[in-house]
Amino acid sequence: MRKSTAFALEVFARDREPIFLALARSIIGEIERGRLKPGSPLPGTRSLAQTLKLNRNTVDAAYHELTMQGWLAAEPSRGTFVARDLPDVSAQGKNATTTQQPLPVNNNMPYIALKFSDGAPDARLLPTTAFAQAFRRALTNTNFILGSAQSDPSGNRSLRETLISYLNVERGLVATEKDIMITRGSQMALFLAAKAVVEPGTKIAVERTGYPLAWSAFRAAGADILGVPVDDGGIDVDALEKLAQQEPYLRAVYLTPHHQYPTTVTLGAARRLRLFDIAQRYGLVIIEDDYDNEYRYDGRPVLPLIARSGKELPIIYLGSLSKVLAPGIRIGYAVAPADILRRMIRHREAIDRQGDLPLELALSDLLADGTIKRHARKARRIYHARRDFLAGQLNNLLGDCGRFSLPAGGLAVWFRLNRGLDAQQWAENASRSGLSVLAGAHFELDKANATNAFRLGFASLNEAELSRSIQMLVRSKP
Repeated sequence: MRKSTAFALEVFARDREPIFLALARSIIGEIERGRLKPGSPLPGTRSLAQTLKLNRNTVDAAYHELTMQGWLAAEPSRGTFVARDLPDVSAQGKNATTTQQPLPVNNNMPYIALKFSDGAPDARLLPTTAFAQAFRRALTNTNFILGSAQSDPSGNRSLRETLISYLNVERGLVATEKDIMITRGSQMALFLAAKAVVEPGTKIAVERTGYPLAWSAFRAAGADILGVPVDDGGIDVDALEKLAQQEPYLRAVYLTPHHQYPTTVTLGAARRLRLFDIAQRYGLVIIEDDYDNEYRYDGRPVLPLIARSGKELPIIYLGSLSKVLAPGIRIGYAVAPADILRRMIRHREAIDRQGDLPLELALSDLLADGTIKRHARKARRIYHARRDFLAGQLNNLLGDCGRFSLPAGGLAVWFRLNRGLDAQQWAENASRSGLSVLAGAHFELDKANATNAFRLGFASLNEAELSRSIQMLVRSKP
């Protein structure tokens, strides 16, 4: 048994905040600033309750909440410890002091110290120990050793089986490993999808405002792209129908219905039904990019389009494990009708005979043993807290500059600026002070008509980093 450790801590509850959540927030703050390091023991609940003059049940509830979120780990017969798989932020802080010195004044390139991503996850949360173990096992796997004789452009069968099982359970799909292919990231899947459904001169409808990298992939595949407006309900299906009536060479529509990129809105049931009807009547293939389905914080789960459509309606369903794990882990996938999938595989084989076999084998193991599902559950809790923290900062410090709707899920907030403020100019000011932030023009086909807004990715920043980033944004206001 370990000895109880004395532990001084300030606990301040916010308006109507339960005291156990205030205590949990205080402990997270001590972890993030490096006072509590990975593996550090925490006092017993009785001891801490006495020190803080709190009810023991309050401390127990705080510990339970932090254990569920992945900040703490309870070890039988030993006690409660800071989770060992968290990064040592105190060490990172020392490195940051060295690496984040301002560049010389005469250097024209801005030094970026903090970044509001477009919605990237926090790679520091990656279960590195489990991942490294799975990767080592993959390197000694017979399938890897004999991989040159077992190359498969549709991806390793083991990963296809475990991944499609995961998608069937988590997202309501009814599919087998024959219906899915693995790609090196979702960008490859976007390109292959376009190659499979269009010919030079044919067209794909895309959301406007939308995802520029998808547009690049479609253009590279030989397609012309046509923008369809997006409003507070997602893609404007009336505008899509008018476009389909006017454009005989329109072959497909690409959209992000779960959390529209970049505005974060969810496509409602009525528009989904209209979309199915339009696609069927005009012979359109639906390319559904479900890039961050794991992250739903409020309300009931929303199943993807492919889970609600009939088999007669062709849908190419795209996703990625990068949003679940880390941006550098480039594994995407596509679920599609057999004829379309065969064409995608044929095009992929021309440029890439097989994927990253060790990585695919490792991820198959992590899916099969539940590691990825547990990690997603932990990350969802952390990102939920970060979303709420950012919302509070925006309301308190920038409430007079713009407005936003709290997203029900996803990894970013779409912050619309009030008239008189220039998002692009503000972003340029911020970059000179060391903060990267994406303005609305980045997501617009027609830059002249860009929405005056910021997409503020919160997932990759902890609360201290979010607070500092908002303060830098405030100081950069034009």
